[in-house]
Amino acid sequence: MKTAYKFRMYPNKQQEASLDLTLDTCRYLYNWALADRKNAYEQEGISRSYEDQAAMLVAEKKDGNFKGVFSQVLQDVLRRLDKSFKSFFRRVKNGETPGYPRFKGKGWYKSFTYPQVGFKLDGSKLTLSKIGSIRIFKHREVEGKIKTCTIKKDNLGHWYAILVSEVEDVSPIEPKTAIGVDVGLKSLVALSTGEAVAYPRYYVQAENKLAVAQRDLSRKKSGSANRLKAKVKVAKLHQKIQHHRDEFLHQVSRMIVDSADLIVFENLNISGMLKNHNLAKHIQDHAWGKLIQFAISKAAKAGKMVELVDARYTSQKCSQCGIMVPKTLADRIHLCPNCGLEMDRDINASLNIRTLGLRGRAYQDPTPTLCKSSKQVRSMT
Repeated sequence: MKTAYKFRMYPNKQQEASLDLTLDTCRYLYNWALADRKNAYEQEGISRSYEDQAAMLVAEKKDGNFKGVFSQVLQDVLRRLDKSFKSFFRRVKNGETPGYPRFKGKGWYKSFTYPQVGFKLDGSKLTLSKIGSIRIFKHREVEGKIKTCTIKKDNLGHWYAILVSEVEDVSPIEPKTAIGVDVGLKSLVALSTGEAVAYPRYYVQAENKLAVAQRDLSRKKSGSANRLKAKVKVAKLHQKIQHHRDEFLHQVSRMIVDSADLIVFENLNISGMLKNHNLAKHIQDHAWGKLIQFAISKAAKAGKMVELVDARYTSQKCSQCGIMVPKTLADRIHLCPNCGLEMDRDINASLNIRTLGLRGRAYQDPTPTLCKSSKQVRSMT
């Protein structure tokens, strides 16, 4: 099992210049390799492979090009481009929008990777080949053996080290409790225990400030110092929203994983739902996909299970008697004409999701189910 650790870096001016030079060299190599692939195919009908361009890179280095950058970092740039082309051909084959790999302009290439060696973590110091020893804020210990090190620069000019380590897989435990989770916009999650978690809507809260900052940015002259300041202001607002959202999602996912051994989510087509322009902003703000990923990661470390089930009709079906009770999005209460069950529609959906996750399982699940009309909304702000 692999785990990623992200640490803030604090390079001095000389080290920051070396980091910027490495990043710009990698960007130049990416564009050079992309141009070579494009020209080779258009002019000669030849498809370049990673191996072809790796051999060309060796020749270029002998001619004195790409100096000052660790060799495996340069090789990883070619692998990144090769991966982009493989994804492009896969999308073409599947009839999806292809999205041909693009050239990277200044400021659009933000990271480089040491894939195997060339880096060393010693306490609060990270030593990088060709760059030097850089101070980092190591807020927690790294478990397992570090496999890769990615250096990333954000929109504010801050540098981060992302270390990926490999640890032994945790033995899965025998599930004894299960919980169904229905994600939504009214509440971030509704649980089959009858509890709901309200989402603070961080983007909506900052929307007016963002509008003012972006309007101010659009009025600045391109290339001026004032435009750069306005751009940084917008980036800070976006970063603040993201940090608050991620922290909240970590808290909610931890609460969910701690509450049961088997966690059942809906398998949602989020990209398709974003085509609804009336709701797209709120769907992105709630970040359901990230919440599910956080839960999967935490469950794997605890030996627990996360299962995704088909979300169709979970809101329409009665969780007690099983008949369909048609509802519109405006109908927030489930009222069954057959058995008389009355409860919040999202809680009803979470019970149906939990039932789908338990299908085919031999053990007797002792988790208490909700049979009465109830709803507890938790605010985690």
